[in-house]
Amino acid sequence: MLNRTILIGRLTREVDLRYTPAGVAVCQFTLAVDRPFTSGQGESEADFIPVVVWRQLAETCANYLRKGRLTAVEGRIQVRNYENNEGKRVYVTEVIADNVRFLESNREPSAQLREESGNNRSSNNNAGNSFGGNGGSAAGQSRSSANNHYDPFANDGRPIDISEDDLPF
Repeated sequence: MLNRTILIGRLTREVDLRYTPAGVAVCQFTLAVDRPFTSGQGESEADFIPVVVWRQLAETCANYLRKGRLTAVEGRIQVRNYENNEGKRVYVTEVIADNVRFLESNREPSAQLREESGNNRSSNNNAGNSFGGNGGSAAGQSRSSANNHYDPFANDGRPIDISEDDLPF
């Protein structure tokens, strides 16, 4: 069985960061994802998809993501339900993210963040940058410097202009 989803869209509002009673960080935001077709009147449509991010990755998203920013999310779809105050069953479908990429820069370095399976580590895609104040520890060390790969776009900071026809999805 497989439950994986990849979304690219823009944040519709600021990230909402909270902490559980046990002190675990969790953030929520909504991505507006354009549909690949237009309506009968020629207007493009979008889906508004709720995303939930946990632990250190949630704190990093809250620090660096802003409304309107183009973002990629990889994760799994989860459906949960609860009974509201009126006694009706409410179903909520959301994406639980384990990988978030910042696709454009607002005077901040672009980053790739990943929550590694089995532990709560995040890393970014730019040499020399560390999120979460880990000072170069394994959890904050950049993926590119850890693997000795050179990223020619790491310090550019400008969006890459790609037409939708060039995208593989």
